[in-house]
Amino acid sequence: MIKLKNITSSDTNFLFELLKNRDQFENISHKIMPTFKNHEKFVKSKPYFKWYIIYEDLKKIGSAYITNQNEIGIHFLNIKNYEGFFLESLEIIIKKNSGKRFLLNISPKNKKIKRIAEKNKFKLIQHTYELENSN
Repeated sequence: MIKLKNITSSDTNFLFELLKNRDQFENISHKIMPTFKNHEKFVKSKPYFKWYIIYEDLKKIGSAYITNQNEIGIHFLNIKNYEGFFLESLEIIIKKNSGKRFLLNISPKNKKIKRIAEKNKFKLIQHTYELENSN
């Protein structure tokens, strides 16, 4: 059974470790790994509407956030078969924040999570492309 707890300043190191270990196929927001100092500044800025640490028993296993636009992002640290944890985390987030329209941030390359989303009433609404800097 998992639990979600609001992040605190003491979670900054764990969040940085989580970011460093994120699989490339899962990452949709970083092209370059930030420095710890930049990461710490980001965490302190409280960039999300809600931001949680995901625990299994007493062990930190991941994080989840909801943006101000109700976009959900969920990431795990070194868990090979995280699909069950993903679904359970998603259900808890929706229950804690009911009555909202939710969007899931999923890398197009993450086929497992795309299937979970589709099986749980999420539908694909867009693929977003970015013009690469040609300098």
